[in-house]
Amino acid sequence: MRELSLSNCRLDKRYDIQRELGRGSYAEIFVARDIMSSPQSPHNTVVIKALNVFLQDDLDADLERTLVENFQNEAIALDRVRHPNIISRLGHGTARDLEGTVFHYLVLEYLAGGDLQKASREKTLSLRTALSYIEQICAGLRHAHKNGIIHRDIKPQNLLLTADRETVKIADFGVARVHQNDSPITRVGTNVYAPPEHSPMFAGESTIVTASPLTPAADIYSLAKSVYTLVTGETPRFYANQPVTDLPMTSCGKEWADELKRVLNKATSNDPLMRHQNVDEFWSDLEAVRRIAAEADPTGKLQFPLHAMPQPHVARGYSPLAPQRPKFDTSRDLKLKHPYVPREVVIPNAAIRIPLTSPKPMERVEDLWPNAIPKQPDIYDPAEQEIISRSGPESRIARRVATFAVLLCIFAAALYGTSVYLRGRGILPQISNPFADRTGRANTDINLRPSPNANNDPIGLVTKNSRVRIVKIQNNWYQVDVVEQGRARVEQLTTTRGWLNGKYVDLD
Repeated sequence: MRELSLSNCRLDKRYDIQRELGRGSYAEIFVARDIMSSPQSPHNTVVIKALNVFLQDDLDADLERTLVENFQNEAIALDRVRHPNIISRLGHGTARDLEGTVFHYLVLEYLAGGDLQKASREKTLSLRTALSYIEQICAGLRHAHKNGIIHRDIKPQNLLLTADRETVKIADFGVARVHQNDSPITRVGTNVYAPPEHSPMFAGESTIVTASPLTPAADIYSLAKSVYTLVTGETPRFYANQPVTDLPMTSCGKEWADELKRVLNKATSNDPLMRHQNVDEFWSDLEAVRRIAAEADPTGKLQFPLHAMPQPHVARGYSPLAPQRPKFDTSRDLKLKHPYVPREVVIPNAAIRIPLTSPKPMERVEDLWPNAIPKQPDIYDPAEQEIISRSGPESRIARRVATFAVLLCIFAAALYGTSVYLRGRGILPQISNPFADRTGRANTDINLRPSPNANNDPIGLVTKNSRVRIVKIQNNWYQVDVVEQGRARVEQLTTTRGWLNGKYVDLD
């Protein structure tokens, strides 16, 4: 087993690795700072999930290829189910660590509020808070199932909270079923929360032992066991691999206990056909418990909402737009014959450069790993700079190109200044905006911004198919008035005038 060497390094000249969060059977998780994001951005701190195939003891070419494909499938699954209550993928890449090992990585949003396992263990969740979290989980899981993704590892440890603990997001789609031909019998998940059909063979209520196709009912089972933990504060360890038949003594006397026990007993049946078949059925069956929570509001505030379908909760920084889809190379062995040895180690935020031994001769990195680009640190060596300055035709060509570029910029600036002066004197006609007062429709959900850039908080939301009127254009940004929304909005961002990127508007 060989760990990646990423301590105190800057990944791809962008992510400063701060600390390790954890390690699984095939990946290492790090917290990093994105130096290219604004300090006020909710994504200034991110999670780096780095694939490390060498964590496996018996690594061969087939296992390595499978691990890389599964890692890519996780990214595909996250992009397909992008939702306010599912953790978002922010990017990806392929890089080398300080010892020259090539690895793939995903960039995920960092959720500083911890997981619901910790929150339930602290016994700080009221019934209303727990139901609020459960509604968000149901909304995210419902969206995943509608898009053909079965999570297969729903548990409180994979349900993460934002820093304000208002929003919960489903994480860890590493074992999710992405394709219909994925094996339905792979043992995954945690035993306490995993349904029996995650075993290769199981017996239903008919006592006939048979293989079972994986359906959303598998996630319903794990969801129900997680609900048991969130509402009661206890782990259902006594009901591992069997239905929930009772609640802990601390919850048995509650007004809602019998109704909750009935719902959980059905949802955790050993036979998948006897459970709720989708999230909507499960959420509807919880209505009696939700109604009791609404009527028992001790604060006298607005009544706890009883939504017919689970509603999402949108946290600051969420975007429905996914980054570019990764295509990780699976055809090369990661055990490189000629590892890259850096000439020095650059420690972020410190003016320290530690020289190392001269690099060994190595093959072209494109031949070893087509998707990897070596990230050489910037090194200042006076002797080397003198050699470079004396270099032949390549250096002269570069200087000529740079000089031409500068002259071209000066000419363009002079031309622009002249045109502005002539229009001001009335010699040249003013150029009118051909798009002013035109209308169009939004081709997706998009946030309204107070100014024409994406580095500020949204002030409104334009839903898909909304009709908008263009008021002003700046570069590729439109200032619009929302004439008609495509659908009702659940969030509080109700402003109807703002800026959005023009690529999200189809002009009439």
